[in-house]
Amino acid sequence: MASNEEIIRNLYAIAEKEPKSFRSLFTENGYWWDVPAGVTYRGDDVARAADIYSAAFPDMYRELHNLYFDGDVVVVQLSLKGTHQGDLPMGLGTIPATGKKIDVPCVDIFRLEDGKVSAFDCNYAGTILLGQIGVLGNLEGSLKK
Repeated sequence: MASNEEIIRNLYAIAEKEPKSFRSLFTENGYWWDVPAGVTYRGDDVARAADIYSAAFPDMYRELHNLYFDGDVVVVQLSLKGTHQGDLPMGLGTIPATGKKIDVPCVDIFRLEDGKVSAFDCNYAGTILLGQIGVLGNLEGSLKK
């Protein structure tokens, strides 16, 4: 069986290159909690969430800074980097592509069961993301209705 580090590094690689396969890395009841958005994805919605970010930031990559392990819990400090080239759906509406680059700090917390993710808490700096794509000061004016 792969080590917890190999599992997590593979998860990030698949998120960047094969988001439709992302769901297969989770347990049957596994979830992805997008903490800043306040949304939890379960089941097939896990893959749809990966698709949302891949469509909005098709060149997104994750620069991993530090990985910490405590049994089946893995904490990752990273940066989300890419260019806002597609629509970004949000609770209030959709932010159309701005063409702006992002470099957003993030801390992800994973819980693993039998080599798969049972919980993924994604804690990216949402206000930094919105500021970098240029909509923080005018969020409502930046949304498609």
